[in-house]
Amino acid sequence: MKKIMGVIVLSLALLLSACGSKDEIVIGGKPWTEQYILPHILGLYIESETDYKVRYEDGLGEIGILTPAIEKGEIDLYVEYTGSGLKDVLKEESEAGESSESVFDRVKKGYEDKFAVTWLEPLGFENGYTLAYTKEKSYDSATYSELAEKSSKEDMVFGAPHAFYERKGDGYDDFVNAYPFKFADAKSLDPNVMYEAVKNGDVDVIPAFTTDSRIQLFDLATTEDDLGFFPKYDAAPVVRQDTLEKFPELEKVLNSLAGKITEEDMLKMNSRVDLDKKKPEDVARDFLIEKGLIEE
Repeated sequence: MKKIMGVIVLSLALLLSACGSKDEIVIGGKPWTEQYILPHILGLYIESETDYKVRYEDGLGEIGILTPAIEKGEIDLYVEYTGSGLKDVLKEESEAGESSESVFDRVKKGYEDKFAVTWLEPLGFENGYTLAYTKEKSYDSATYSELAEKSSKEDMVFGAPHAFYERKGDGYDDFVNAYPFKFADAKSLDPNVMYEAVKNGDVDVIPAFTTDSRIQLFDLATTEDDLGFFPKYDAAPVVRQDTLEKFPELEKVLNSLAGKITEEDMLKMNSRVDLDKKKPEDVARDFLIEKGLIEE
């Protein structure tokens, strides 16, 4: 009899545990610095403003893993970039010079129609592309167009991740059609060694990400996409619509973070993790305290 009661008690405990887990908000993320920080910014702020419990699945995977995970309800929300949602998930083309607002409206509608997932208000920064080179080079270019004019005279070697060469719409072939680059060579690089390659002179120009701390670490010069070739990559929380229904305070709380993180803020936070070796959760907490969004 005792054994039977023990089994019943254990089963009930497991059932209650399973039910309790459904009351958590699960926040996912991609496996790189910025995406280790952002889930904790969202989670710490949610917990400070509500009674909701948060669980983290940061570093879960790239967009090909996170999109089905949020669609299936394995996670409730994460931070995505509008250009990635448009091009990589919805497979839609952007228009040259298309505004942030237009790209945002398109991904919001597309995700709601296709996945029952919506986009909340952007956090305030864009992690987009910038063509970067070492300041030892005499290119002295502020824009892509200026750099393109010098490319044939300087025997420039371009380096980018393999996927960049295969992408349609905003990949290499369309890129060199939009801007008159005449590279001496174009190399395929692992994205993790791309910055080292340009620093060491293995390549001359790379498509860097604007909030990557290695721009600062290696003191790289950056340039502006003056023709608006690349879509906007504004960071914003994406969240399951049924999660918003289950947690009615969540949308208002997350939207109160809109516009609170600047590109400079994100670059500084990334640097604290990459260069100063701080923990992402500590950096996130310090940011929220510094901005007066949570108390110490």
